[in-house]
Amino acid sequence: MNALTAVVLGALGAYVLAMITGQLPTDFALFLFLCTVVSGVYFAADYAIFAPRRRENVLRELLEFDRRNRAAAADPAAVGKERQALEERLSTRPWWVEYTAGFFPVITLVFLLRSFLYEPFRIPSGSMIPTLQIGDLILVNKFQYGIRLPVVNRTVIDIGKPQRGDVIVFRYPHDTTQDYIKRVVGLPGDRIEYRAHVLTINGAVVPLTAQDRYYEPGRMKTYAQYIEKLGETEHRVILADGDGNQAYAAAQHTNLDACVYSDGGVACTVPTGSYFVMGDNRDNSEDSRFWGFVPDRNIVGHAFFIWMNFGNVGRIGSFK
Repeated sequence: MNALTAVVLGALGAYVLAMITGQLPTDFALFLFLCTVVSGVYFAADYAIFAPRRRENVLRELLEFDRRNRAAAADPAAVGKERQALEERLSTRPWWVEYTAGFFPVITLVFLLRSFLYEPFRIPSGSMIPTLQIGDLILVNKFQYGIRLPVVNRTVIDIGKPQRGDVIVFRYPHDTTQDYIKRVVGLPGDRIEYRAHVLTINGAVVPLTAQDRYYEPGRMKTYAQYIEKLGETEHRVILADGDGNQAYAAAQHTNLDACVYSDGGVACTVPTGSYFVMGDNRDNSEDSRFWGFVPDRNIVGHAFFIWMNFGNVGRIGSFK
């Protein structure tokens, strides 16, 4: 294993470990972009300038080596080994090229996969129980809602929009260094009302079908469990007994004028270009009922697949 391979494997291993433990830097996209640009510049310089110079130098030195040894009565086998060693030494890229241009293909592959196709995400809280558990490692589809420029997160090719019932990962509007995961409840223009566990969309009550009670080990409590249908998506939600979590306007709100708070409930009209989101763990989720709406530009992608949970290795598969 050469030095470059060791460093690449070490960097990838550190990335996977950081992703698993939830300690991935919030500015990792920018860091990865800068690494791609810098390594790309060195890769291009090596291809166009440094590599041709190395080849010229190798040819010149080998010609001189052959000239010096042509008339010598040396052992041909020994001369051949010496010549091969000289060629390898002269052909080797300098360390500063090896550790810049050499990274470019790997970094570019990781950058393209993470920016335009799929991004890993770790569930940090219980707000999406029972659909998602704390510690679930999931994949997020980055292209389903359009091709977005990395770092600036601006859509350049519009492929689709979030649908009611989708589980999305987004940058928290009041601190974009934090990624949140919730379910889309309200689309632009919808009138959403939530009061005493009753969700109403555009005047129609969202139906709930009762299931067996759900036991949450983390809180050592049971909750009423239902199947809720949002659009074409059926999924489970859990509700605390009694009136549950009362909605109120948080200190920071994206558009307080679009919401009315009364009697422990809230009614909002979703602004253009924004979405109303809620957690499936309705009484243990800080979501649009409190801090407002998710702008389209903050959406990272559609969460769709659990690929690992180290606390429950059997949790693998797609979800809705």
